[in-house]
Amino acid sequence: MTIVQSRLLLLAAAALWSTAGAAIKLCGLSGWQIAGARSLVAVLFLLLLVKESRRLPSLPVLLVSVAYAFTVVLFVLATKLTTAANAIFIQDTAPLWVLLLSPLLLRERPTRGELLAIPVYGAGLGLFFLDELSAGQLAGNLVALGSGVAFALSIVGLRRLRSDGPVSLVWGNLVAAAIALPLWPTGPAPRALDLALLAYLGVFQLGLAYLCFSRGLERTPAVEASLLVLLEPVLNPIWTFLLAGERPGPWAIAGGAVVLAATAWRTLAPALRLQASAEP
Repeated sequence: MTIVQSRLLLLAAAALWSTAGAAIKLCGLSGWQIAGARSLVAVLFLLLLVKESRRLPSLPVLLVSVAYAFTVVLFVLATKLTTAANAIFIQDTAPLWVLLLSPLLLRERPTRGELLAIPVYGAGLGLFFLDELSAGQLAGNLVALGSGVAFALSIVGLRRLRSDGPVSLVWGNLVAAAIALPLWPTGPAPRALDLALLAYLGVFQLGLAYLCFSRGLERTPAVEASLLVLLEPVLNPIWTFLLAGERPGPWAIAGGAVVLAATAWRTLAPALRLQASAEP
C-alpha cells in the first residue's frame, strides 16, 4: 500500500463517518438503542469480511477495544443530547489529544508541517461551527468531549497495533454492544426506517469506515491521520442539511473551505515531495 493510498483510505473513513449525524437524527430510537444495535451489526459485518479478526484478543488489543467502545457509544449519546454539529466538533478535538499522546505512547514526534497544520484546522473548525455552538446542552457537550478523548486513545492504540487493528474493532464493537444493548427495552419500538438506518450505520458508517481507518493507519502517523479525518466535520452538516434539513450558516461554509484546503494539502504533499525528488 502506498502513502497516498493509505491517506485515501483515511479520507474514505471520514466520508463514511460523516453520515452519522443525519442518520442518528433521522432514527427514532434512543441513543442507547442505536449505539448497541449498530455495534452488533458492525461485529457481524467485520467477522464475515475480515478472517484475521476471528481470534481472542491480547491485552493490548483489549485495551484499544475498550477505548473504541467508549468512542462509538459516547458519540451516539452526544448526538442525541446536543446538536449534531456540537457533537462532531467537540469530538474532533481528538488531534490535540493525539498530539500530546503520540510522543509518549508511540514515540512519534509530530513534524513541523503537522504542528503548523493544527492551528489551521483549529481556525477552520472554529469558523465552521461559530454559528452552531450554544452555551446550553452542557451534558451533551461533556459527553462529546469524552468521546473525543476516547477517539484519540483509539487512534493511538490502532496505530500501535497496526495489523491487529481489525481484531480490536470486532472486540470493541462487542464491548459497545454489551454496554448498550441491555438498555434496548427502555426505548421506543423500532420502525422499518429505524431498522434500515441501524443496518446502514452498522455496516457502512461503523464497520467499513473503521476498517478503512485501521488499514490507513498502518502507513500513516497518528497525528497525520487524526488531521486527515477532520474532513468528517466538513461533510457532516452537508448530509444533515440534505437529509434532515439542517442548514449550515455562512461561517460554517468558510470554515469548511479552510479544512478542505488543509486536508488536500496534507494528503497530496507527500506524493508531490516524492515526485519532485524523483525528477532529474
